[in-house]
Amino acid sequence: QVQLVESGGGVVQAGGSLRLACAGTGRTSSPPAVGWFRQAPGNERDLVAAISWGGGVTYYADSVKGRFTISRNNPKNAVYLQMNSLKPEDTAVYYCAAKADGELSTLQSTYVYWGQGTQITVSS
Repeated sequence: QVQLVESGGGVVQAGGSLRLACAGTGRTSSPPAVGWFRQAPGNERDLVAAISWGGGVTYYADSVKGRFTISRNNPKNAVYLQMNSLKPEDTAVYYCAAKADGELSTLQSTYVYWGQGTQITVSS
């Protein structure tokens, strides 16, 4: 069983930056692929960024390309989401999620372990 805990959320002004961290505990056969999702009130939960087990393959939603960077530190069992040039439309609850394997996926249904979420609020 894998447990995920997000940290780094908060309130920031438009144009500012935040860095989210996802800390994983529990045993897996190999580092899993991890995704960051977000859900704004009244909206579906969408994939923002994802990273393969080794970090060599990444995915970004069009809405965050060039502003967000996903990275990982496997020895520390951590995945990060650096968010720059934040916009009010980035306001949402952000979740990290892990697959059971290390291959990157954009399908939400393939992510089996989920954190509790952290709120990001970007004020205009």
